[in-house]
Amino acid sequence: MNLKDEYNKAFVEDLGNKLSAKASSFDTTSFSQSILNNEWRNRELKDRMRFITENIHSHLNYSYCKQIEILSSIVSDYRGLKGLVFPDFIQVYGLDDLKTSLKAIELFTQHSTAEFAIRPFIEKDPTVTMQQMLDWSKHKNHHLRRLSSEGSRPKLPWATPLRNFIKDPSPCLAILENLKNDPSLYVRKSVANHLNDISKDHPELVLKIAKKWHGKTEHTNWIVKHALRTLLKKGDKKALAIFGLDNSTNIEIEKLTLSNSKIKIGDFIHFEFDIVNKSNQERNIRLEYKIAYVKANGSTSNKVFQISEFCLKSNSTKHFKRKQWFKELSTRKHYPGKHTITLVVNGDKKKNISLMLK
Repeated sequence: MNLKDEYNKAFVEDLGNKLSAKASSFDTTSFSQSILNNEWRNRELKDRMRFITENIHSHLNYSYCKQIEILSSIVSDYRGLKGLVFPDFIQVYGLDDLKTSLKAIELFTQHSTAEFAIRPFIEKDPTVTMQQMLDWSKHKNHHLRRLSSEGSRPKLPWATPLRNFIKDPSPCLAILENLKNDPSLYVRKSVANHLNDISKDHPELVLKIAKKWHGKTEHTNWIVKHALRTLLKKGDKKALAIFGLDNSTNIEIEKLTLSNSKIKIGDFIHFEFDIVNKSNQERNIRLEYKIAYVKANGSTSNKVFQISEFCLKSNSTKHFKRKQWFKELSTRKHYPGKHTITLVVNGDKKKNISLMLK
């Protein structure tokens, strides 16, 4: 089922009936007919959600506080994607009533998520809203603890960037500090993603935090590894050094071969090679490969793929074989030309081989 079909006729009618039970003046027939019009089928996910939000507002002819009271009485019946309509209502209609809206967000996010809805409040009144987020970072409910991190991410996917936090992420750091050993993986993932966002504009700040957290607990070790993923893919030596992966001296790639040097778009190749530790010490290895994809204008762009992390004993060899597709994806269109595969060890380019894509 397409995600947008979560917002279907059955959901709209059920929502209308529940609202009608709480508000005698609510016209369920008009509500359903207004939403399920001739354009409904062509509306995508976010458009459907917003259209439902707008129709709730137009059919609940009360003050904002009364509307929130009614929505609060039925929100527990809707989880996940369906529940996003409720915080969306706050985002659209609640910006002028911060106190009521923050109280409602605290309730609504426990049934779905308000990570998108909270952001306009951060932009409009950052001091009060971020103090509330800091309080939520210590809340007993893990959905609220996650919201305190996820909602303040500078570059949250599918959301408007928080440009002030891109410029200066310091208002978020106390929240992340509170959550660094959170018992919930759901929360810790958000902390890691938040730090990864920050690392794209303030790598030194994130590296400083990573050095402080790494080695403290199992939870902080996990967060640090995932938080540094962008820097690790870039081969940042300071990030690699935190994990003892910054040195590739006497580590060599040998016998690099391709199964076919000319293939058509849509086909795949195998490549295989040996990695050899020519030193007298066991070494920590981060093994990756980079593909220089041809773009429409003939230039290339690199994509890094991780193969493995492992310990390689002294004077030993390990063999690898990988399959690489060159089929069209929604995220990548292929173009004919010379594509180069480069093996990377601990951030250092070691050996490459090329193929022609036709």
